[in-house]
Amino acid sequence: MKFSVISSFSQRVVKDAATGVVQEVTELEPIEDTEPTIQCLVCSYRANELRFIKQAEREPRVITPTNPAYV
Repeated sequence: MKFSVISSFSQRVVKDAATGVVQEVTELEPIEDTEPTIQCLVCSYRANELRFIKQAEREPRVITPTNPAYV
């Protein structure tokens, strides 16, 4: 399976209410999460890491025998 770890950031932007001109922009600040958010790259489902672990424990992968034959 393929997964992505999703991180969150915060950035403050101050705009003039009348003109919409950006007056101030701060640096990106990471938002600390207690658990990382994971996204499956096959189905795009997002959840915390523990959810993926529990699902894998409920549905273990079945090992299928293979008989490679090279010609």
